[in-house]
Amino acid sequence: MTTSHQPQDRYKAVWLIFFMLGLGTLLPWNFFMTATQYFTNRLDMSQNVSLVTAELSKDAQASAAPAAPLPERNSLSAIFNNVMTLCAMLPLLLFTYLNSFLHQRIPQSVRILGSLVAILLVFLITAILVKVQLDALPFFVITMIKIVLINSFGAILQGSLFGLAGLLPASYTAPIMSGQGLAGFFASVAMICAIASGSELSESAFGYFITACAVIILTIICYLGLPRL
Repeated sequence: MTTSHQPQDRYKAVWLIFFMLGLGTLLPWNFFMTATQYFTNRLDMSQNVSLVTAELSKDAQASAAPAAPLPERNSLSAIFNNVMTLCAMLPLLLFTYLNSFLHQRIPQSVRILGSLVAILLVFLITAILVKVQLDALPFFVITMIKIVLINSFGAILQGSLFGLAGLLPASYTAPIMSGQGLAGFFASVAMICAIASGSELSESAFGYFITACAVIILTIICYLGLPRL
């Protein structure tokens, strides 16, 4: 395929697919960024459970030693946003740079599809962990690892997608950027709907992350259908 190749796009199907792919590049990070209240609430809830456990241990053992780690854990929710930003920007910068090397060694289809599948798996794990009780520190560490993975694969996906669009007429770059612009709005609307549902934190968060999974699955289906158009 060359830059002069014009796809048969009578019903704007290719345009819509590139729009969905653009949405899929930034949607994962926007979903995590919009859900900071959920993550900090989970950390605070875990800390409260730890506090109760420490008090029970104090009564049973007549010792205040078990309560010593609590101030360190209380700092996790306070530093969450800063650490999250650091864990997002560093891999984004690194893998954006590495894209110039990856495209020579890994086929474009593998980079795009592999990144989408990896992001989907991260969101599935996130949705499952909503139902799993974890202490504050393990939850914090796991969340940061997921943010690193999301942004690493997101950078690979974005670079590969613009490389694919570069093989087509310039008009197919616009839907990618439009989809990226919609990602933040879509994540905000999904969070508003989750909060407005009036459900418990675990239920609304589970529905929120499952919504992200559904969108990514739709993006994968769109990409698989692209070669047939």
